[in-house]
Amino acid sequence: MSVTVRFAPSPTGRLHVGNARLAVINWLFAKKQGGRFVLRIDDTDRERSRHDHEVAIGEDLVWLGLVWDSKVNQSDRFDRYALAAERLKADGRLYPCYETPEELEYKRKRQLARGAPPVYDRAALSLTDAERQAFEAEGRQPHWRFKLDDSDVRWDDLVRGPCHYHVSHLSDPVLIRGDQSPLYTLPSVVDDVELGITHVIRGEDHVTNTAAQIQIFQALGAAVPQFAHLSLLTDASGQGLSKRLGSLSLGELRAGGIEGIALDSLLAKLGTSDAIQPRQSLAVLLDEFDISKFSRATPRFDPQDLEHLNARLLHEMAFADAEPRLKAIGLVCDEAFWHAVRANLKQIADARDWWHICRETVSPVIEDQAFATQAAQLLPPEPWTAETWKDWTRAVQQATERKGRELFHPLRLALTGRENGPELKTLLPLIGRARAAARLCGNAA
Repeated sequence: MSVTVRFAPSPTGRLHVGNARLAVINWLFAKKQGGRFVLRIDDTDRERSRHDHEVAIGEDLVWLGLVWDSKVNQSDRFDRYALAAERLKADGRLYPCYETPEELEYKRKRQLARGAPPVYDRAALSLTDAERQAFEAEGRQPHWRFKLDDSDVRWDDLVRGPCHYHVSHLSDPVLIRGDQSPLYTLPSVVDDVELGITHVIRGEDHVTNTAAQIQIFQALGAAVPQFAHLSLLTDASGQGLSKRLGSLSLGELRAGGIEGIALDSLLAKLGTSDAIQPRQSLAVLLDEFDISKFSRATPRFDPQDLEHLNARLLHEMAFADAEPRLKAIGLVCDEAFWHAVRANLKQIADARDWWHICRETVSPVIEDQAFATQAAQLLPPEPWTAETWKDWTRAVQQATERKGRELFHPLRLALTGRENGPELKTLLPLIGRARAAARLCGNAA
C-alpha cells in the first residue's frame, strides 16, 4: 500500500510548535515508507482565513525542510462537499434539525441536571413535514446532523493501540451549519477519501471524533484510513500550549535565530524514549524514525531545551552547511573562521560579533599598558598558525614571569575586548599581526 498523509493547518494564524510537531511526524512517517505528504489548507472559515497566513505556513514548512508533494485548498472544493452531503441525505444518514443554539443549551442543561449524558435526543427525526415547514416559515434554516449507527466502533491506533468508542455516548455530529456551509468534519473526511489519505496522524484531542468519522467514511463507501493519535505538548510546567503560546510561533522562533533542523531534531523525538540529539539533516532523522516509539505520556516543550539544542547543532555544523547561513547574514568567510568561532555560538547571528573582532576595528581593553606593549614587541613574524599562540605566550611568560590568568586575561582583553570567547590559538591567526600589535599598543584596530 502506498502511504499518503496530510498536514491540515488552518490559515487563521501562524504555525506554532504544536502544529509543527504534527507536520514533522507526518512528513517523517510518509517519507520513511516512500510515501506522499499532502499539504491541505483548511480554509473553509472564510471570515477568519487569511492569505498572508497561508503564505506564512508555506514559509514555515520550507524552513523546517518539509516539502509537500501536493497542496489543496478546501475553499476550492465546496462542490465536492455538497455532492457528499447530497449522497448522505439520499441515504437517510444526514437529517435536518431546527433547534436554536438556546434551545439546544436548554436541553443540555436539563440532561445534566438529571445526571444524563448531554447527547442530542434526535427530536428532529420525529418532526412531521408540517412542523418542518412551520419552522422554515419562521425563518429557521436547518442545520444537518449525521445519524450515527448504534454500534461500538473499533480501530487499532498506531500510538494508543486498540481503541473503541460506543457511539451511544456521542451526539449525532452537525456536518452542515444553518447557512449551509460545511463544518470541519465533512470536508475533512471527503478530502481524506478523494486525496487517498491512508494514515491520519493527529493530536489526541481528536480521539473522541474518530468513531463518528469512521462511520462517515463507511457511509460514503470509502476505505477507513489508519489513525495515530499523539499526546499533546505542554509547556515546561505542564500547562497546555494552546493558551500559553507566547513566542512559540515558528516565525518568531526563526526570527530569534533558531535553526529549522534544530526544531525538527527536538520535535521528532519529544514523546519517545530516544535521547534528543542535534541532527544536521532530515535524512538522519528519517533513518531513526519509528512511530511505534511514541508513547501516551505527555511530552513537555521547553524553549530553553530548544536553545541549547540549537547551540549544540551549530557547534557540530560543517562549514558547507554553515556557509549559506553565514552569507545570508552578510558574512563571506572561510572554513578557518567558522571552526574558530562555532563552539561559542548560540545562533548564527552571533558569528557577526566574532567577524567584527577578527576583521574589523576593535577598541582594546588595556589593564597594564607596559605589559601589553612588551607583549606586542614579542609578537613573532607571520605567517601564523595554531601553534603561534602557544609559542608567543611562552615567550611573554619568560620575559614577564607572568602565568595563568595574570598572563592570559590581559592579552585576551587587549586582543578582543572580551572577557571570554573562542580559543585564542584559533583567533590570533585570524586577527593577524598588524591588528594584534596595534591593539596591544592601545590603538583601535
